[in-house]
Amino acid sequence: MGNLLKTELYKLKKDRSFRTLVLILILFSVLYPFTTKASSAAKLTLDEYYIYNILSINNDIIKLLPCIFAGFFITSEYSTGTMKSIASSGNSRLRIYFSKLTMFSIGSIIILLILPVFMTTTAGIYFDFNGTTDWMYILKTFGLIAIYGAAFASVMTIVATVFTDNGKTIGFLLMFFALINSLLDFIASKLTFLKTIIHNSVFMLYPGIYKFNQLDDRELFTLIIVPILTFIVLGVLGSFIFRKKEIK
Repeated sequence: MGNLLKTELYKLKKDRSFRTLVLILILFSVLYPFTTKASSAAKLTLDEYYIYNILSINNDIIKLLPCIFAGFFITSEYSTGTMKSIASSGNSRLRIYFSKLTMFSIGSIIILLILPVFMTTTAGIYFDFNGTTDWMYILKTFGLIAIYGAAFASVMTIVATVFTDNGKTIGFLLMFFALINSLLDFIASKLTFLKTIIHNSVFMLYPGIYKFNQLDDRELFTLIIVPILTFIVLGVLGSFIFRKKEIK
């Protein structure tokens, strides 16, 4: 398992799509605050700017960039024959799948954290914000973004494993993440017995993670445990699909 992880880490570092996305996000994160009027930002605290500007943009990123990354980092290995070589190397498919899932999750988390980290830092230096900043609150949201990023990565890895084609994977994932919340809302309104499960899914919980400090202990526990369980359950499901899959 260790050698597989090292191999996937090497691939992650050398992956052109990952490096390109990271570079674009860093440039955007550093430059975007300069497009905001200083007078407008001065009326806010950094916490408020972080919630209403940075996290709102990041919510769109989670629906776009990791989907594109999945299409290149995972499915491209099927088309090039790399996955067939790995599968025939003697390593168990369970280890192969989880090593790929682990590194893809790390890459996705990095992508999702670049904007909050760099843009928050740039804005904090550039603007003279009103009031004090709750840095502990901001750091805790970083942690929540990370575990939700891993949960979404487990969904993307399954889709990439099923389709094994760049275009199909990216297209389906973009459509899926664009429509899933509306679709789940519709299902919950029609099938009320599923309402609790749907409203406590990672898709419905993620948009409200910035409100975690307003939740009671039970709600906070749900907010944290759901993405962790999602990652584990979908990881096992994905490894089962990969084990049964015929790799050409």
